[in-house]
Amino acid sequence: MSSAEGKRAASEAVTVARLRAMKEAGQPVACLTAYDYGFAAACERAGVDLLLVGDSLGMVVQGQETTLPVTVDDVVYHTRCVARACRRSLVVADLPFMSHTDVASGLHTAGRLVKEGGARMVKLEGGADQAALVERLAESGIPVCGHLGLKPQRIHKLGGYRVQGRALVDAEAMESDARALEAAGADLIIVECVPAPLARHLSAQLGIPVVGIGAGAGCDGQILVLHDALGVSAQPPRFARDFSDGAGSVQQALAAYVDAVRTGTFPGPEHEFEA
Repeated sequence: MSSAEGKRAASEAVTVARLRAMKEAGQPVACLTAYDYGFAAACERAGVDLLLVGDSLGMVVQGQETTLPVTVDDVVYHTRCVARACRRSLVVADLPFMSHTDVASGLHTAGRLVKEGGARMVKLEGGADQAALVERLAESGIPVCGHLGLKPQRIHKLGGYRVQGRALVDAEAMESDARALEAAGADLIIVECVPAPLARHLSAQLGIPVVGIGAGAGCDGQILVLHDALGVSAQPPRFARDFSDGAGSVQQALAAYVDAVRTGTFPGPEHEFEA
């Protein structure tokens, strides 16, 4: 990349401020997971706004049954690989299971993901119970993405991978958690496997962007696991779509995903959950 190209890419970089501006302008945010340099570079060329180095790497890269065995070292390594490819896309890294059991451990883990991995934002699962950590991270200058709804790190407590927030009491609790995260300084929230009406309501009520996965078209953006979007997964979730179907290359499939999110043609009704 030339010096001029590098400066142009940096000026176009997706930042926290730009994400908020996209929400205000009604421009959907196109997000994907990524775990290595090659796919991250392809996503960047396709115009993906945000790349999440998720602990989903435990399942789709390592072949684990859950995300729980993923270590901080794992996420640091994969984040470093992804960050090398990105000038425009915002790189977000997951805080793995049991790496943020208190504010001190959470600050330490997030610091490693930013300093060693090159992440520009960190993501953590949880709601009001994580507000103190979110506040300290924000005070330390580290952007934060919350994660509500289906929380894979709590899969044993939840009793399986299933839709969250269908009961009124659960929906109200999720909204309370979302507001607590925003008040603490979170810059973004991902909602996973929640009824489309609830996700639409959260997106309308919050000032920060709400990105959905299995949460319907009413969110401020969409995210999929890369392997699901490319039809690689053996058992893709119902809310995913194989964008490689009919595409001539991986690059074209990624571009098709970005276009579908931007134009609102993905997700469709068949990818949503009702209350």
